Parts: sequence; C-alpha cells; structure tokens
Amino acid sequence: MARHNKPKPDDRSDNVEKLQSMVQHTIENMEKAEASLEFADGVQREQIQAKNERRRESIAGMREEIKDEAAHQKGNNR
Repeated sequence: MARHNKPKPDDRSDNVEKLQSMVQHTIENMEKAEASLEFADGVQREQIQAKNERRRESIAGMREEIKDEAAHQKGNNR
C-alpha cells in the first residue's frame, strides 16, 4: 500500500514575525549572559564572550533573512 504524502504548501506569511521574535529573544539572552560575566571566572568569561559573538553573527543573519522575507511578502502583495 503506497502512501501519497503531499508536502505542505510553503506558508511564509508569518516568517518575518517569527524571525523578529527570535532576534529579540537572542538579544535578551545576550544581555543576561553579559550580566553573568560579573560572576564568571576566566574560562567561563571566554565561553560567554564567544557564545555572544556567535549570537551577534546569528542576529546579523536573521536580520538579513527578515529583509529577504519582507521583500518576498511585498512582492507577493502586488
């Protein structure tokens, strides 16, 4: 018996909102990590700083994706 699973249609309608939420949560996590630096030792400080640098890179990527998604939505609303 063959199954005929159809892929779900590509619904990008809320991608911008989801990405913006992800950016906001990442910024909040960075701020919490920065606050924890006060209590961290040398190795922990380096780990936190490295993780926050990766977070900054992720935020930059998410912001680019937000631009792409917004342009896509604008193009589909014509």
